[in-house]
Amino acid sequence: MDYDPCQVYQPEADTYLLLDAALAEVKPGDRVLEVGTGSGLIAAGIRKLAPTVATDINPHAALCAREAGIDIIRCDLSDAIRGSFDLIIFNPPYLPTEPHERIDDWLEYALDGGKTGRETIQRFASGTARVLAPGGRVLLLVSSLTGPGEVRQLFADLGFVSEIVRQDTVEDEELSVLRIRIPER
Repeated sequence: MDYDPCQVYQPEADTYLLLDAALAEVKPGDRVLEVGTGSGLIAAGIRKLAPTVATDINPHAALCAREAGIDIIRCDLSDAIRGSFDLIIFNPPYLPTEPHERIDDWLEYALDGGKTGRETIQRFASGTARVLAPGGRVLLLVSSLTGPGEVRQLFADLGFVSEIVRQDTVEDEELSVLRIRIPER
């Protein structure tokens, strides 16, 4: 099967902002997981610095990333992942989407954040501790459309702390990269 590039999220300003933050965050020896890799641009940029595995639910994205040489597992978020990672990177679907706005194709998985824009982020947050190594960090891209304060509270309710490490204004939204971790005891 060939992949359909129209069904793969192509790098945009959010991708490059997250890549910039990831390149600044990755440390030698880190094991890196990129969730929802899409085109594989971020995983490709990081794998030069640290061993990187990626996931994506979209079969077109998985094929695209594989063709780019990315070690990819096709699954929902990190469901099929065993083991732990020092750095987890995720550019989630964050656009608030009403049911009548859904486009019902594979690209929708990269865009549709549900009614609040936080539905996929909430599912991701619930599974993060399972795959995050002790002392590990998560880089998560969020938009002002999604409610960054609500996202930070969602993680705080699960025992994480977060801080904004990068920001950029693109058209009518503020993009932020959060660094999320479990606080040291």
